[in-house]
Amino acid sequence: MDPAIFKAYDIRGVYPDQFNDEDAWKIGYASAQFLRSMLHGYERGQANSQAVCVGRDMRKHSKAVTDALIEGMKACGANVIDIGMIDTPQMYFAVNHLGTCGGVQVTASHNPAKYNGFKVSGLQARPVGVNTGLKDIEHIAMALIHTKGKATGKVEERDLTGEYKGHVLRFLHPNLGHLKIAIDASNGMAGKMVPAIFGDLPIEIIKLNFEHTGEFKHEPNPLIEENLAEVKEAVKKNKCDFGICFDGDADRLMMVDQIGKNISCDLLTALMASYFLKSNPNSAIVYDLRSSLVVPEEILKNGGTPRRERVGHAFMKKALRDSHAVFGGELSGHFYYRDNYYADSGLITLVHILNIVSAAKMPVSELIRPLRRYYSSGEINFKVEDKQAKMDELAKRYSDGQIDNLDGVTIQYKNWWFNCRPSNTEPLLRLIVEAKTKEVLEEKLSRIESQLGRPV
Repeated sequence: MDPAIFKAYDIRGVYPDQFNDEDAWKIGYASAQFLRSMLHGYERGQANSQAVCVGRDMRKHSKAVTDALIEGMKACGANVIDIGMIDTPQMYFAVNHLGTCGGVQVTASHNPAKYNGFKVSGLQARPVGVNTGLKDIEHIAMALIHTKGKATGKVEERDLTGEYKGHVLRFLHPNLGHLKIAIDASNGMAGKMVPAIFGDLPIEIIKLNFEHTGEFKHEPNPLIEENLAEVKEAVKKNKCDFGICFDGDADRLMMVDQIGKNISCDLLTALMASYFLKSNPNSAIVYDLRSSLVVPEEILKNGGTPRRERVGHAFMKKALRDSHAVFGGELSGHFYYRDNYYADSGLITLVHILNIVSAAKMPVSELIRPLRRYYSSGEINFKVEDKQAKMDELAKRYSDGQIDNLDGVTIQYKNWWFNCRPSNTEPLLRLIVEAKTKEVLEEKLSRIESQLGRPV
């Protein structure tokens, strides 16, 4: 087992080169031991509290990896509820719906087909990351010498599609109008779940890449521009109201308007902020610090409390819980909901988008137009070995600005700002610059690039 597969938020690597079925057994044993150890006394007596939920995506090797994972859990003495081939957000639902001590989803999300991995959730589907248990799981798994042991745990197979559909659609407004939308499932889990959940609604869906072959026609990462080409073409060709592209495990999405223009996820956060604050006045809304200034402006304009947070689902989910926020949005396409166990969901995000567009009675481009009031570079990567030293240089060069260090270094001026933060796993700095005019953006970006080097 390659220790490099243990990341900040999940376990992920090339199968079977970096981890194999024997390693999956050990991770199953370790994750079950850790999750059960986190139970408190009052929770131990509940019906499914000693059980662990397990699900998987549609990759060719996911079934074999899942079988090995389950055998390891059983050898640890844990009972397992196998909920089959699902989107990752269904795992968050299952852990809460069934009352288990946690769950493990076998998926490599947006990575290419040769990858696989594990997303671990604890009680109430709280994320298990490097600071909340993933290090413990790594230590236990790496210390196991063999994969032998009597399997004392039992396995129960459950299909939660009906219950999950009810949960997702409870957020749908009853007076939904007819809409035509293009959806690119990226040959991932949206290809199964979109028809199962949205098939009965008065909407026409142009389906792209809904087939499951274990391979991807294009990389299942909607943040990469070239991966949006098919959905943009389908929107224009079929005169759709808008288009959606999901990632591999359907916990993230990107949206394009009726003319095929990208709607960045911070603008979508701003749009959804005003929507949520109408029915949840004075609520807090969480956004990641890469987001446009339009996000806190819209939150304040609509009577909400902006909560700025560092990047990453573990930080976003904790911030939502701590502030009892109704909603949160991340530039990466993760959207989080108080009424979804403070967890993210691509499908629930689609429900809210349907509600907003149906009620607007105007083209999506017109709905978004008032929010396009700043110019952004988008996130740009630079290869830097000594990341902290380079960030210190930036802070010194721009010391006359308003500086904070919530996640990397953020420096703000009257008519522009930037954030430069380190990658958790690579020798990269990630930069985003925003300005009130295109000219200021180009000037400031050029100056910062001269200090950081050529983008990669």
